[in-house]
Amino acid sequence: MFEQAFKNIDDVLWKEAGCSSELDYTEQTSWLLFLKYLDDLEVAKAMEAELRGKTYEPIIAEEFRWSKWAAPKDADGNFDHNKALTGPDLIDFVDDELMPYLEKFKGRADSPDTIEYKIGEIFGEIGNKFQSGYSLRDALEHVDSLQFRSQEEKHELSALYEEKIKRMGNAGRNGGEYYTPRTLIRAMVQATVPKLGERIYDGACGSAGFLCEAHDYLRAGKLTATQLKQLQQKTFYGKEKKSLAYIIGIMNMILHGIEAPNIIHDNTLANHDQDVQDKDRYDVILANPPFGGKERPEVQQNFPIKTGETAFLFLQHFIRMLKAGGRCAVVIKNTFLSNSDNASVALRKELLENCNLHTVLDCPGGTFQGSGVKTVVLFFEKGAPTRKVWYYQLDPGRNLGKTNPLNDADLAEFVELQKTLADSDQSWSVKVGDVDEATCDLSAKNPNRDDEVELREPEAILEEIAALDAESATILDNVKELVGR
Repeated sequence: MFEQAFKNIDDVLWKEAGCSSELDYTEQTSWLLFLKYLDDLEVAKAMEAELRGKTYEPIIAEEFRWSKWAAPKDADGNFDHNKALTGPDLIDFVDDELMPYLEKFKGRADSPDTIEYKIGEIFGEIGNKFQSGYSLRDALEHVDSLQFRSQEEKHELSALYEEKIKRMGNAGRNGGEYYTPRTLIRAMVQATVPKLGERIYDGACGSAGFLCEAHDYLRAGKLTATQLKQLQQKTFYGKEKKSLAYIIGIMNMILHGIEAPNIIHDNTLANHDQDVQDKDRYDVILANPPFGGKERPEVQQNFPIKTGETAFLFLQHFIRMLKAGGRCAVVIKNTFLSNSDNASVALRKELLENCNLHTVLDCPGGTFQGSGVKTVVLFFEKGAPTRKVWYYQLDPGRNLGKTNPLNDADLAEFVELQKTLADSDQSWSVKVGDVDEATCDLSAKNPNRDDEVELREPEAILEEIAALDAESATILDNVKELVGR
């Protein structure tokens, strides 16, 4: 039922002139889903209050409730076509009354971690792109068929939404910008072993995939009411710079059962705090920060190792934001392990001297769909120097691509061997004493394999060319923006 409803919504959006891409589809679906979720939440809270003999004060005023304007019902609980706005009247109401009303919530919220603040943030950044009130009416009726009242329903909806995010990411110019393969995220979570009571952070959270997977990992066991409250309110934290990704991240976490996600719409790097207090640090950091971009000189001044490479600045931020003994798993280009520029060498030294870089997962080409960039995952703990680095060279035995993506079975051996850092044909260890002190070159060179040239499929080569073109376009856009100032 839910899958058909999502398909129907996409069909409506496809016909709508204001929506022309997967990004538009996901954006417009998100605000509709959010308001439906909010209405179901209010109904549930009102029923809970009534059972306790208390009165519930709704967040949304009566005339702006979903059940009032989007899906009015008659006395028998059926959709009331006579009361439902449609055509130009519906568009006028949404654009001139509903959206401005919701945007004002941010200004009157008590703090950023409240549902009221999230409402204001979302509708301050997102707008209605429907031009036909008749199309919007069709979409509203399809969304109204969805229910958020049980954990099973939320789980099914979250799976469908994840698929929508995946399609959006793979359709974007930067191929997968918002989407990290969930298989890889699950392996990173399992290897990092987050625990109840720990604070988990992603400073470049995008669609919040890492936070959602960490939530599912911790939610798997039987939890007390106190533990559930802590999981809801004081466990997951994130920041995201881009408006659409921020909104999608909030919606994704909501669908995973987190009512008021602690995600802040902010430029993490521009607001990096050199004087952060220990109480503000995190136990676990999981992230795939953007790479290839260039940050302005004034942003670079926030960091001890000056570089324009976005991923390197994020890596410094993550080290800074970890508690002593805190654990981090972060995706980065594999060239970071061997680049000879000053920033790369200095950052590798920082990792080896002040953190225990205990694991490097070397990912094959094609791990990220639509991108030819090869990556590694760094796993480290803060507070003790590195003595030995354990490498695992992931080899699924096939060429990865859109029709043949990475799966959980491909990473099962890594997850198992990583528990003991055991050697195998795919894994080996390197003592830090054997690493060149001047270059700190940490290249992943499997001693169990003969050096051989890796022959790549034409599709992989074309994907890399497309990725490099997209990266060049991003850099040019940044340059144009700086010149225009």
